[in-house]
Amino acid sequence: MFRSIVSGILAAGTLALMCSVASADPEVVSGPAAEPECFAPWSADTKFFKFPKKDGPYRIALANGYIANTWRIQMIQTAKAYAAQPDVAAKLKEFKVVSTGEDVPAQISAINNFIDSGYDAIVVNAQNPTAFGPVIKRAKEAGVILVAFDNILDTQDAINVNVDQKGLGILWANWLVSHVPNGGKILEVRGVPGTSVDTDRHNGIHETLDASGKKWEVVEVLGKWDDPTAQKATADAIAVHKAFDGITAQGGDTGVVQAMIDAGHKFVPFGGETENGFRKFCSKHAADGLKCSSAGTGPAQVAVAIKTAIAALEGQVVPQSVKLPLAIVEDPNFKEGQDFYPDQSDNFFVGNSFPTCGINFSAQEIMGQTKEDL
Repeated sequence: MFRSIVSGILAAGTLALMCSVASADPEVVSGPAAEPECFAPWSADTKFFKFPKKDGPYRIALANGYIANTWRIQMIQTAKAYAAQPDVAAKLKEFKVVSTGEDVPAQISAINNFIDSGYDAIVVNAQNPTAFGPVIKRAKEAGVILVAFDNILDTQDAINVNVDQKGLGILWANWLVSHVPNGGKILEVRGVPGTSVDTDRHNGIHETLDASGKKWEVVEVLGKWDDPTAQKATADAIAVHKAFDGITAQGGDTGVVQAMIDAGHKFVPFGGETENGFRKFCSKHAADGLKCSSAGTGPAQVAVAIKTAIAALEGQVVPQSVKLPLAIVEDPNFKEGQDFYPDQSDNFFVGNSFPTCGINFSAQEIMGQTKEDL
């Protein structure tokens, strides 16, 4: 009887210890990060995390939402290319990719399934920044490291990896302010509604235009960061409004310029993303009035997110919020073979590397990967 009681106490203690290890919070440390050039903190107030070290190899999942544009497709291809690199593959027992579309509950369900299946870390491009509270709590309790990138999560309980999306909107708007000296009518081609990227870029654009002291009329259309969608939305806007003095678009920029050409719209200053086709147009038509600021961050930020997840699993120090640099080129500095590639697809996003993180893919390396989930 005594022995059974003692055994029961020991079993209960062991279970409690296992639960405490599984749900262990990261230790908040002073920093710097293990690789400070790569894992740059978002601000001076950013916390540094040190998670309990886990033995590898690891099971890591990518839970993607929206898929119907070239950036997301290239992102998935880049994730696969990174996971296939020998030094990374040696640390991975399994790498899984799932895309759930614009359905937020479906993405949350996918993350819950990965938690239930015992994955060590989940990398997520979140469809909504504020709807993931319960699943963030579940991941934390299960000891699963959650790393959000691009469209990040509104929480201090996950690691966020991103560029300054609002700052990108500010940059584009400042380009228009300086190149449309008297103000005027602007076409704003927005991204996917409800995402943090679309909201932050939109807010940066409007706050900057409003603060310029010039008079602006902004016409908003929905392009969903997709060339065909953005092209049709732009064509419809031109048909209704006839003429614009400047354009800013979050993606689908090649389609936007093509719509201008098809409609016979004059070329105007444009603040846009980093698509190869857009940059081709910017170089070709600069003398005709298409003065461009092309800035953003390539889909390779998914590789930084995976790298961050592995570092956290290995017990290395990482910031709670990692800030990535922008890839920027502006008229008249578009250089063939460096800023755009005539022989590559228009849909390829240029600037898809982070040398400070040792991440630098060739177009062939990325495009050689399949687009499907795995």
